[in-house]
Amino acid sequence: MDNSYLEDFDSPISLPMSQEQRSRWQEANRDWWENNPMQYDWKDGIKYEKFSVEYFQEIDKRFFYATKPIMPWKEKPFDNLIPFADLKDKQCLEIGVGCGTHAQLIAGHAMGFTGIDLTQHAVQCTGARMKLSGFDHARIFRMDAERMDFPDHSFDFVWSWGVIHHSADTQQVLSEIKRVLKPGGTAIIMVYHRNFWNYYIVTGLILGIIKGGFFRTRSLTQIQQYATDGALARHYTISEWLSLAKPWFIVEKIQIFGLKAQLLPIPGGKIKNAILKVVPDRVARFLVHNGKMGTFLVAKMKTVST
Repeated sequence: MDNSYLEDFDSPISLPMSQEQRSRWQEANRDWWENNPMQYDWKDGIKYEKFSVEYFQEIDKRFFYATKPIMPWKEKPFDNLIPFADLKDKQCLEIGVGCGTHAQLIAGHAMGFTGIDLTQHAVQCTGARMKLSGFDHARIFRMDAERMDFPDHSFDFVWSWGVIHHSADTQQVLSEIKRVLKPGGTAIIMVYHRNFWNYYIVTGLILGIIKGGFFRTRSLTQIQQYATDGALARHYTISEWLSLAKPWFIVEKIQIFGLKAQLLPIPGGKIKNAILKVVPDRVARFLVHNGKMGTFLVAKMKTVST
């Protein structure tokens, strides 16, 4: 991907220094995701009619197949993170609905569900899914999470999976989440995790030196951007995330997850698949979770009383 128009995104957790920069970054972000919607069809495409029941089932199948070995659930996908039983009397908000996989899970258990996304494609896709699922209580809006059009204290629970680190100003998104959450409300947020393995070994040594990334740019941050989805993507250490969230939230728990394939930084294909098959899932989980080698930082946070 060509991220040359964001050369001023110059550190793993850069924030905009001006309104002009923020607007430019967010427009680049919107354009990227309109043209590259997250539907897990990067290899083979999806053969089913767009926005059909089969289309959504195939998206979910690919997503769950990739995530279950590393973060297995008991009864339903993501029940190790999403408190489904507690949502029956809750107003829930999802930031960044994509094609609605999590929206369908949450809306099926919540009293009220609202989903927002920066792109029209995601709103159309998830809206079609909610209609097919018969979730009349679900509302899907095109909206910038940095400027949400909701009253203060509108929601009991906020969920966002791999989204707000792409926004122009993640700090502003956290401020808005705090504003729209009710006192004592819960937010569960996944952002990208930066650690020695995935940043310095995979990005620096393999992508930068062995694959020649430093010939294109001398910046480790820019090499990471070329290798990551989105026009921009922040990668936080645990301490950096705690510091960013501190003004608005009490961080109750942080867990590190990721994908099994990320442990083996070679191109996908038969050889990689064969190697991954002989690596037990429990070993991969230990490395990703306990060893904190994963690229997903999941934070459970409560609002700070004001």
